[in-house]
Amino acid sequence: MFTGIVTDLGEIRSVEARANNLSALSIYTRYPRAELIDGASIACNGVCLTVVAAGEDNGRAWFAADAAAETLAITTVGRWQRGGKVNLERPLKIGDELGGHLVAGHVDGLAKVVAREDMTEMARFTLRAPHALARFVAPKGSVALDGVSLTVNEVKGDDFTVLIIPHTLHVTTFGGLKAGDDINLEVDTMARYAARLMETR
Repeated sequence: MFTGIVTDLGEIRSVEARANNLSALSIYTRYPRAELIDGASIACNGVCLTVVAAGEDNGRAWFAADAAAETLAITTVGRWQRGGKVNLERPLKIGDELGGHLVAGHVDGLAKVVAREDMTEMARFTLRAPHALARFVAPKGSVALDGVSLTVNEVKGDDFTVLIIPHTLHVTTFGGLKAGDDINLEVDTMARYAARLMETR
């Protein structure tokens, strides 16, 4: 589990297509090399990936992970290119501060940036959720967008808005987002289970 609080802005080191619709990735990070242990989980733009190798290049730590067909199909991972930036977060530990909301790292689908409005020291984004996921998005509720825990401001049909503060614009990929971009969306777990309970009544 994660909290949606980004702790590093990683850089794509390499992307390699392999057999059986598998993609091998490596990502530069500021996390200490000693803490990049095989089998560890790291959320990369909201996608929970498993560390399969790690090393250093000229003092820069990196880790490798594999992305399978399902991940490539429903997330932005298949579009990542060398040099691109990704939001990183390591898993929540018992006793850690829960600064965002509980995030599983299991992306539900892609939201599209409909509009970006830059204001004084912040930005408002309007996004369109896939129709099947829109019912899980509620005003004042939580969503994870590219792994960032955010509060929903307004909802109109399949569209919703979020406000991004200066700090988040600076330390995440949101600073470079523009209209037309796709972004990984994970809906709130509580909303998902509440909807399922209503369906089975």
